[in-house]
Amino acid sequence: MKNLVLFLVVILVLGCVSRPKSIKNTNVGTALGTSYSIIYIADMQLNFQREIDSVFKAINRSMSTYISSSDISKINNGDTTVVADAMLKDVFNVSTEVYSASKGYFDPTVGVLVNAWGFGPGKQMKLDSTQVDSLLQYVGWDKVKLSNNGTIVKQNSNIRFDFNAVAKGYAIDCIGRLLTQKGIQNYLIEVGGEVLTKGENTFTKKQWTVGIDQPNNIEKRGSAAVIKLKDRALASSGNYRKFRIDQITGEKYVHTINPITGFTKNSNVLAATVLASNCATADAYATAFMAMDLEDSKKLLTLNKNELDTFIIYVDDEGNQNYFLTKGFEELLK
Repeated sequence: MKNLVLFLVVILVLGCVSRPKSIKNTNVGTALGTSYSIIYIADMQLNFQREIDSVFKAINRSMSTYISSSDISKINNGDTTVVADAMLKDVFNVSTEVYSASKGYFDPTVGVLVNAWGFGPGKQMKLDSTQVDSLLQYVGWDKVKLSNNGTIVKQNSNIRFDFNAVAKGYAIDCIGRLLTQKGIQNYLIEVGGEVLTKGENTFTKKQWTVGIDQPNNIEKRGSAAVIKLKDRALASSGNYRKFRIDQITGEKYVHTINPITGFTKNSNVLAATVLASNCATADAYATAFMAMDLEDSKKLLTLNKNELDTFIIYVDDEGNQNYFLTKGFEELLK
């Protein structure tokens, strides 16, 4: 009888113990010239705003071309004594990898062209083929290197770096590492449309889902596709939202610059979305695919089929919007 009473008491006690709850913690704001939204699931209320802000500040101190006191601005302006921090070294190495794989279509030394075409902090120029050719002598990843002592060596002092096509993705990776170090097993980080996920949305008991913009829907944002993500990064690039119209000629200039020709790239590719293990790599390849012809992108993806998955929106020969998807990307469609 005593054993039975003890058993019932144990059952009652265990029944009164509440199971860990999934609490959705959210931080939203603006950084790196765009907005961000970070969701992380835990069994308690948490707020990592201070730590998240510190990541964005560190990225800006290292790589912002809009802050004159940043390391990259000093390097661009000829300071050869600046020693690259760990973040700049990481981004430099990712850039080297994607530059090689894309055969030069991803190249952060396009800074002088970014400014000249009116998409950077520098002075915009009125460009023709002769002027573009003269600026191309200051473009080329093979003209720079990261020395053993941590300084960046440029063959010509006029070479200017612009890491905007990889720095945002890298910042997301840094925040992901921060949350993982804090013991967070389930999160979604979104900065300016680029995403890193880990685990699942245990708050809703569903997988993380991400929508991809429909290029032809400029006035009202819509999704061309919705995919399920787990432990993966996503980055997109497109010319349908970010462009410049010459007020005198009315000519449209897209923000994607072909580092090989030096001209802005108007092509049949409207947008490219890339999935990778980290967001810096996805960010860099998304930019490269906007500068590359579609067939060249397909060839590259064939060589990297175990690392990258891609969704490319393009206009076909008949003028219709069409899609190219890798098999891995298609399997994630919701």
